[in-house]
Formats: sequence, structure tokens, C-alpha cells
Amino acid sequence: YRVVDQVENVLAANPLIMVLPIGTEDDFTGIVDLLTRKAWVWDNSGDPSKYELLDVPADMVDDVETYREALIEMAVEQDEAAMEMYLDGKEPDMETIKKCIRKGTIALDFFPTYCGSAFKNKGIQPVLNAVIDYLPCPTDVKPQPEVDLEGNETGEFAIVDPEKPLRALAFKIMDDRFGALTFIRIYSGKLEKGTSVLNTFTGKTERIGRIVEMHADERIELDSAQAGDIVAVLGMKNVRTGHTLCDPKNPATLEPMVFPDPVISIAVAPKDKAASEKMGIAIGKMIQEDPSFRVETDEDSGETILRGMGELHLDIKIDILKRTHGVEVEVGKPQVAYRETITKVTEDSYTHKKQSGGSGQFGKIDYIIAPGEPGTGFVLESKVTGGNVPREFWPAVEKGFKNSLDNGVLAGFPCLDLKVTLTDGAFHAVDSSAVAFEIAARAAFRQTIPKAGPQLIEPIMKVDVFTPEDHVGDVIGDLNRRRGMIKAQEAGPTAVRIKADVPLSEMFGYIGDLRTMTSGRGQFSMEFSHYLPCPKNIAEVVIKETQERNKAK
Repeated sequence: YRVVDQVENVLAANPLIMVLPIGTEDDFTGIVDLLTRKAWVWDNSGDPSKYELLDVPADMVDDVETYREALIEMAVEQDEAAMEMYLDGKEPDMETIKKCIRKGTIALDFFPTYCGSAFKNKGIQPVLNAVIDYLPCPTDVKPQPEVDLEGNETGEFAIVDPEKPLRALAFKIMDDRFGALTFIRIYSGKLEKGTSVLNTFTGKTERIGRIVEMHADERIELDSAQAGDIVAVLGMKNVRTGHTLCDPKNPATLEPMVFPDPVISIAVAPKDKAASEKMGIAIGKMIQEDPSFRVETDEDSGETILRGMGELHLDIKIDILKRTHGVEVEVGKPQVAYRETITKVTEDSYTHKKQSGGSGQFGKIDYIIAPGEPGTGFVLESKVTGGNVPREFWPAVEKGFKNSLDNGVLAGFPCLDLKVTLTDGAFHAVDSSAVAFEIAARAAFRQTIPKAGPQLIEPIMKVDVFTPEDHVGDVIGDLNRRRGMIKAQEAGPTAVRIKADVPLSEMFGYIGDLRTMTSGRGQFSMEFSHYLPCPKNIAEVVIKETQERNKAK
């Protein structure tokens, strides 16, 4: 009952209570289905199939009738005819009530709420039955839009119809004792064993080997699956999370899954040097399973760098290395993914000229470098007229600037949100080439960025904190000390929700501090929000430490 109150008051959702528990904690034996007025009672074997359907316990009859009446009252609000019947003192039939519950669930007017014990396998069947009865099936939701290579919608849709061309999305990769499993949702058409499908991301076809339907750790072999099904395919080598699989004769791409860039990194090394290869294989499997998790090797030091979405994210990965793959690692201090940008519009020119016998190299560009809109990355616009910089060299100029973005001028952090406008230039009929203009663009970047007000920017996290009311002052004061910006404060019956934007660099070790402040009752979550300029004093420290660390490599 406490959890239902939290759903209503903390999450601001509208729970529709469908069952009542029989007993609590160690004495929990089953549930009462309010609609059917039947008690589902399990034994303690842990076998979910060993249950009895009994009458409602005598001491629960009154509660069952009270909650059942509230359930039906909320459900029939979805249908005028059912409401009129109920107001006339007649209870609608079971099919009508279930239709009302389904309608309200799909409209998000309320949320059917069940209880049970996953550990003891009690109450599982009613939840699964409710998934079938009340949640939308594939034909109840809008069809998935198809997109072009740039990610723009084409106006076509993957219609839920087995007779249409195949459109499927790989949404999860999992490695188990039988090998790699690729979980696929089929939006349109059929997926058949032994046929070939096109991966629109790689442009390559792959043959479908074994298709299985998953039931926890059990598998049912299938010869085919169709629109609306979720299945797993074994042995796919080049498919990753978010890739579209389609009919090679009728290709199309589904809207891709978006994964944010990592905001924190740590260096790791195996405690046993002989385990390096084992660690590499394990990390490779983890990357396939989690696209928001990245790895790279530091070119100077040779260190393995793990990148993720937060301190907890990387802690979990380290634990998986140890627990699942048996690799003990030494972990370095977490590093924040700072970035660099510019603050001034700067007009400049650069000429690359090299003569060393025979044909030389020549490329001249006139350009304006300006701060871009947040989140736009790098944009190149050309306003060159008259052929002073032939169109065939524009991609080389873009490549030169783009490749330079990885190393900013302040501390070598990647540069974000830059717009370069090519205004004029010059070329030589013999000595000019794509390479010459690419070199000119690289040198232009190093020449002009220091003049354009370079600035260090830091990742800001959207933080949600839940704390008892008597600790609100301490929590807000602590967030302020962490340079946080309080966005909202919402009071609930059991806790206060505080929303804030806080720099990631200030959030290391926060969970321990929060537990101390709130006597163990506080909790929080956070996710990346945006980048903001670093305060000057902090930027100076970060730049100095980064430069010293780079020198020591």
C-alpha cells in the first residue's frame, strides 16, 4: 500500500489497483484478483505453476469489495454506456470492464498496478496476463517511420503487416553461453530462417541462421517470425544495437536509436598482465551490449580508457569485468569529458605554399570562424564565388577543419559547436590539390582558434534528488556548494523531490554524501543535460592538470 501511495504522490501517476496482497514479507503467499474475486495462492517451492485458485480469505472480503468498487468506478469512466449502466446499479460484464481498462491504459489515464514476488515466483502470471489484456499490441500504436541516410523522415512507414517488405530493428545484443544473441523487433514483413537480410547501416547482407523465441533462459526454435514479433537471432556478426534489417530487394531504414556521448572516463589496466587479452575480449563484448559504453587506447601512454555516462555506469562495468569475466583491474581516477568552444566571431586567412622541386602545394582560404548553435557540432558553409576555390576542394577544406576539432588549443579537448564560413581564397592550376587545401584548413584552425576566445566547457547533469522533508535544507545547501542550479522543488507526502543542474565534476562520491546527510533515506538519479562554460578559476586548474598529465605520458 505504501508503494501505491508513492506511485501516486511521488511519481504523480494514477495507479489502478488490480490485486491485493495476501500477507506481507515472509508471510506473503499470494494475491486476490479484484475483478474475479479469486485468490491465487502459491506454495513455497518457487515453482510459479504450483498455485491454487481459492475463495477470498474471510478477513479480506470487506477490503476486496472496497477496492473492487474503486477499480470499476475508475474503469467505466472510459465508456459512457458502461458508466450509465454502473450508475443505474448494474455492473457491466467482465469483457466490457476489461475493454475500459485497456482503453484507459493506452490513453495513460491510469496504470494497472499489481504486486508479487519475483524472487519467489508469486504473482507473475497475473502480470503477464495483464500485459496481454491491457497493453497496446503492435497494431494499436502508430507505425514506425522510415528515414533516409541523413535521418530525415521519408514519409513512408513500416506497416504492421506480414505481407509487406521486411523492416526490423536490432534493439539489444547479449552474449551468453551459446554465443551472441541479437534481439530484434519486427515492424513489418517476415523474417525467415535461411534467408538473407540487408543491414542498412553497414550496407552488407547477412544470412539468418537460428531464430529463437525467448522465455527467460528458455528458447523455442522458430522457422520464421512476422510483424509484431520480438525474437532473437543467433550468430549475427556485424549487427549492432540500433541497426535496421530489411529486405535486400526493398531497402529502407527505420528511425535509429540515439545514444548520448560519454561524459566521464577512467583508465584501467589488468592486475595480472597476462590477462590483457582476456580483458580486451570482455570489453569488446560489453561494448556490443551497451552502445553508450565506449573504449579507446591512449596513443601516448597505451592505457585503456573506458568512457561512460556517469560514475555508477563505469562502476558497474568494472564489477562486470570482475564478476562475469573474471578480470581484476586497477582503476585510475575518473576524468570528466571537458570540451572546448569559442566565443568570438573571427575573420582570417591562411595560405599553404610549399615548393620543393617539381610540382608544389598551394591552397589559400579566406574564412570566418564563429560560435555555432549549441548541439550543432561542426558546420561548414561556402560563400565562395567565381571559382577562386573550386567546388571539388570544398570537401578537403571541411575535412581539414573537422579533423582538427579533436584537439582544442587550450588543453587538447575536442572542440564543439563551430561554424566556418568559406568566403574566398585562391588556387593554382598545377600546384593546388585536395591535400593542399586540407593542410591549409588544419593550419587555419590552429592559427585562428586562439584569436576566437577559446573557452573550456563542462558537462552539466540533470539531477533528481528525493529526500525526507527534514533534510531538504542540507541537501539544497550541498547542491549549491557543488555549483548546482536548483530548478524545481516538489513536495510529496513522504519525500521532497529536488531538481537541479549540477556540473559532473562536482558529483563524484555524491551517493555517499547524500546517504550521510539523509541518514540513508535519500536517493538520486542523474543524466547528461548539456554543456556550459567552466568558471575561470576551475578552467585554469583543469587546463594546468591536463597539460601536466599529458607531459607525464
